[in-house]
This record gives sequence, structure tokens and C-alpha cells, in this order.
Amino acid sequence: MNPVEEALKIKDQIIAWRRDFHMYPELKYEEERTSKIVEEHLREWGYKIKRIGTGIIADIGEGDKRIALRADMDALPVQEENEVPYKSKIPGKMHACGHDAHTAMLLGAAKIIAQYEDKLQNGVRLIFQPAEEGGNGALKMIEAGALEGVDAIFGIHVWMDLPSGVFGIREGPLLAGAGTFSIKIRGKGGHGAAPHETVDPIPLAAHAILAFQTIVSRNLNPIETGVVSVCAVQGGTAFNIIPEEVEMKGTHRFFSEEVRKLIEKRMDEILRGLTSAHGATYELDIKELVPPTINHPRMAEFVRRIALKYGMSVGEVAKSMGAEDFAYYLQKVPGMFIPLGIRNEKKGIVYPHHHPRFDVDEDVLYLGTALEVALAFEFLNLLEE
Repeated sequence: MNPVEEALKIKDQIIAWRRDFHMYPELKYEEERTSKIVEEHLREWGYKIKRIGTGIIADIGEGDKRIALRADMDALPVQEENEVPYKSKIPGKMHACGHDAHTAMLLGAAKIIAQYEDKLQNGVRLIFQPAEEGGNGALKMIEAGALEGVDAIFGIHVWMDLPSGVFGIREGPLLAGAGTFSIKIRGKGGHGAAPHETVDPIPLAAHAILAFQTIVSRNLNPIETGVVSVCAVQGGTAFNIIPEEVEMKGTHRFFSEEVRKLIEKRMDEILRGLTSAHGATYELDIKELVPPTINHPRMAEFVRRIALKYGMSVGEVAKSMGAEDFAYYLQKVPGMFIPLGIRNEKKGIVYPHHHPRFDVDEDVLYLGTALEVALAFEFLNLLEE
């Protein structure tokens, strides 16, 4: 059984599934239609199914060892601007990150794996996950037992920064950890013509925003990487009224716990110093979204070797400050988050993830299916090395 040849046989079916999911996008924890279609096919092919809300855990094969393959299913609140036959039919919702492709690729792999179940030497678990986009659906799946009895996990994500058809290989950190912060700076309001009678929170907010940039430029070791971005500022209601309060929201990114702690510590120190110097007060609320996505070296080498064995293209992929809840799986078991390049300038497929004109090069989706199948059937050989 050659996984690439088998995936080529159902290439058109994979594309058809992807287009169907694309036309009917569903936001986090709303993936009812998508998961219903996935479940119907899996049951038809003989998988043992466990439902977790709109998520699905599907098992096939026997043996002491088990590999897990994951696809996310949710869309984004984006109005699509592409004029294509498979354009989203749901206003304000779009598969602008490729999760429709991930679901279709893994569904294709499920079909082939079931067809050759008698050749499997280990168990295979498929995880169709809801709510990757800000919902931490991975945690819900883990809590429901998605990783019980699993020895390694792999997930493919289409990647606009790689040429179409190339699998990106990177050991160690690939995607950043991410947190959110919200800040309230409280002063004393009053008339804009009498600022001396107020404690104006607006210039304090401005000072804080500028000072936050010095955390990365002056407090962080230059060989380390971090981001602090204030992305929303709200304060005031009229041209001549100094407000009581300014609110700010943003995100910080990091590849290590040390950097995360440094960023959060310095943010608090900056706010404390600014407000105490001017007679104001502040509230700082920080929440961790996801940890860094860290690929296991041995699993990354396994992916490279298997891809090359079946004639697929591999290349280096740069680290990104983007974040993914696949990181939670990798905290529990070794594995790899695998980028699959979809950038094709001749086809005009160049727009970034989350853009209203994002699209994927469908002609390479069968390669994702092929790699998932190959990993499933070669997994026991890795463990026996």
C-alpha cells in the first residue's frame, strides 16, 4: 500500500469535502453540521466513536501502541471576499484559516486507513477537534480522554508561508505561547479646560503603551523573542471631558516560561510606577491562552523520514509568533505540529491566514492525507527503532 497513490485516488473527494465544509462554516463549539458529516463517514467505515460535544474521538486498529492524528474543524467570524464557486454561504463566517482543509485531509486519511485496517500493526486514534480559534478545544478533548493510551500525536496545518506541497520540519519551538491582558487606568475626571484639577488617565495610558515596547527592546535578552501588543484602547466620551478611566487590551507572545514571566512582571512594574507617580490607580488582568507549540525532535525526524520515503517534499519552516492549542497535546505526549505549504502565486493564493481572501491550494491536500496515512502505518517501526 502506497499512501500517496491511495490518496491520489480520492483527491477529488478530499477537495469536494473541503469545499462543502468551506461553504457551511461553523464557529467554535457550533460545529454541528461538520461533525455530523464526519461522524457518519467514520461510522460507515467501522470506527469506534466517542462524541465530546461537537468533537469526535475515533479509534481503529489494535495493539499496545497508538498514534493520534488531529484536525480542527471550526471557522472564523470573517466575511469572505473570495469570488469562488465554494464561497461561504453563511454571512460573517468563513474558513479563513484552513480548518476545512484539515478536516477533509483527515477524513480522507480515515477512509484509507479503514480500507487497509488489516495491515495496521498499531492502534490509530483520530481527533476531530472543535474550537481551536480561541476556544481551547484541545483542552476539552484532553479532559474527555483523547490522549488516553496514546503514544504520540501529529497534526497538519496548511501554511501560507511555505511553497505549495512542501512539508515544514522544525524541531523544538514552532509557535509561540500566547496570553491576553486587559488594563484599567483610573484617574480623576473633569473639564478639558482645567486639567490641573484632574488626574488624566489618557496620557498615562499613552506612556504605558510606549513603555511596554521597552520590555522587548530593553529588558529581554536580544537572542530571545517576545511580543507585547496593545491592540485596543477605549477612553473618553466627549471632546472636552477628561475621563475617569481608560481601558486597554492586548496580547503578549513568548517561547519560554522565563520570557512570559519577565513580560508580565515588567508590565505590572511599569503600570505601578506610572500610576503611583501621578496619583492614579490601575488593574491588570492577565490570562494565558496557550503555551508554546514545541515539536519533539524524534517525532520531527520521523515525519521528515517518512515524507521523504514516499517522495514528498520537505523544507525548513520558520518559527512564528502565532499560537495554537495543539500545544496542549504536545505537553502530554510527544509529537509534531506539521505545516503543509499552500502558497501558490500563480493561482493568487497568497493572502495570510485570517484574511477575508485567504484560500488554499487544493491540489496539494491529498499530500496531507498521504502523510497522515503513512505516519499511521509506519508508527510501530518508529517505536521499534
